Amino acid sequence: MTKIIDLNCDMGESFGAYKLGMDEEVIQLISSANIACGFHAGDPNVMDHTVAMAKEYNVGIGVHIGYPDLLGFGRRDIDISRKDLMNYIIYQIGALEAFCRKHQVQVQHVKAHGSMGNMSFVNRNIADAIVDAVQEVLPTTKLFVLPGTEIHKAAEEKGLSHVLEVFADRAYNRDATLVSRKLPGAVIKDPQEAADNVLRMILDGKAKTIDGEFIDIKADSICVHGDTQGALDIVRHLRRCIEEKGIEIAPVGRWHA
Repeated sequence: MTKIIDLNCDMGESFGAYKLGMDEEVIQLISSANIACGFHAGDPNVMDHTVAMAKEYNVGIGVHIGYPDLLGFGRRDIDISRKDLMNYIIYQIGALEAFCRKHQVQVQHVKAHGSMGNMSFVNRNIADAIVDAVQEVLPTTKLFVLPGTEIHKAAEEKGLSHVLEVFADRAYNRDATLVSRKLPGAVIKDPQEAADNVLRMILDGKAKTIDGEFIDIKADSICVHGDTQGALDIVRHLRRCIEEKGIEIAPVGRWHA
């Protein structure tokens, strides 16, 4: 039986006159797109354009939810109430869902961005709010989670369909969380190193930590950040290496239970 993996990338992160990422090139190489919804990045025109591109290239569409923090790109911790967090999430889902209706496509998944995502790995209250918000408005969609984290546990316990996501361009801690971007070596920019890490995770179920240890991990979807230096080269090389191993690349919406 052919092994299948999803290859996703954060997209739609430009804002007004500011261009970020090489979305037009990258979207032709991936199978799922996490689209910013105007809170940490993106704007209505960018959302509309990115959904249209995803439809053109048969790419699965994800709501990339984030904190309302354009200046900090959603990577700063914000202390907010459960009600506020849930409504921020629902608002962003609704915004992208409207553009999906316009282009006659559906939302495939939801994924937390930046600080919201990192906090959900270790904070059960944040994790519960994300899962509960998704279940209220898109109960049949898939939630991308980091294996073994609080958001993974919350999705599992609450019965929300979830996808185990790993990262090609980020270093791991021993507890399977991501190394803080503030630390050296946290972001992997070498395409071959990223490919080696991904193939190890897919084929061997092992991730290499920043201190050289190996930990168990399971992967349904591989993420490359659109704003990582050399993201296009990483995605292109990664796709080639994956396909050379006979692994099929396809959106999780088409094969993942």
